[in-house]
This record gives sequence, C-alpha cells and structure tokens, in this order.
Amino acid sequence: QVQLVESGGGLVQPGGSLRLSCAASGSIFSIDVMGWYRQTPGKQRELVATKSFGGNALYADSVKGRFTISRDNAKNTVYLQMNSLKPEDTAVYYCRYSDYVGSYTYWGQGIQVTVSS
Repeated sequence: QVQLVESGGGLVQPGGSLRLSCAASGSIFSIDVMGWYRQTPGKQRELVATKSFGGNALYADSVKGRFTISRDNAKNTVYLQMNSLKPEDTAVYYCRYSDYVGSYTYWGQGIQVTVSS
C-alpha cells in the first residue's frame, strides 16, 4: 500500500500562484510516476501534469507555460507550482502515484483549489 498526503490548496485571486505538494509513503516503487489530476463537478477527472522517476514530464495543454511539476525523489514528493491561475483552474486536485506502467495506482484524498476574485 502507498499513502499519499497532499497539501497547499486554497483560495487565490486570478493571476495568483499556489504550490501543491504530495508526499508518498509505504510500499514505494523503484520506478514510479507521480502526478496531478483535477476534477470539477459533473466532469471526468483530467490530467494536469505527471513526472516519472527519471524526469519525463507530461502536461495538459491548458496548463503548459503556467504550471510546473517537479519531484524530490529522496523525499518521494511531487510538487505542482501553479502560476497565472485562472478561474477555470478551479477544481479538486488529486495526487496520483503509480508504478511506471500504471498497473498499480493510488490516489490522494483531493485538495480544493479555488481561483476567484
């Protein structure tokens, strides 16, 4: 089992910034992928960004140039730096942890990000 603890959400004005963190513990895979997804009411959960243990990153088109995903492999922690936030970024953000091929996947409890004036 893998446990995920998310932090860093909250309320921010349009154009502002937030940084999300997600720390994994437990049965950590030697090669893994950590990332962030988000979901709004009535919509499917969607990819925001992921980053593999080796450093390969993937971003949704809607966040490219504004969000940056990073990892501290020694701490089994992934970060999401969100800049130039827009109201449409408002969602519950979920941390996702998996082995490299995605056979085993774990989700965090979700953290609310609200972008509003």
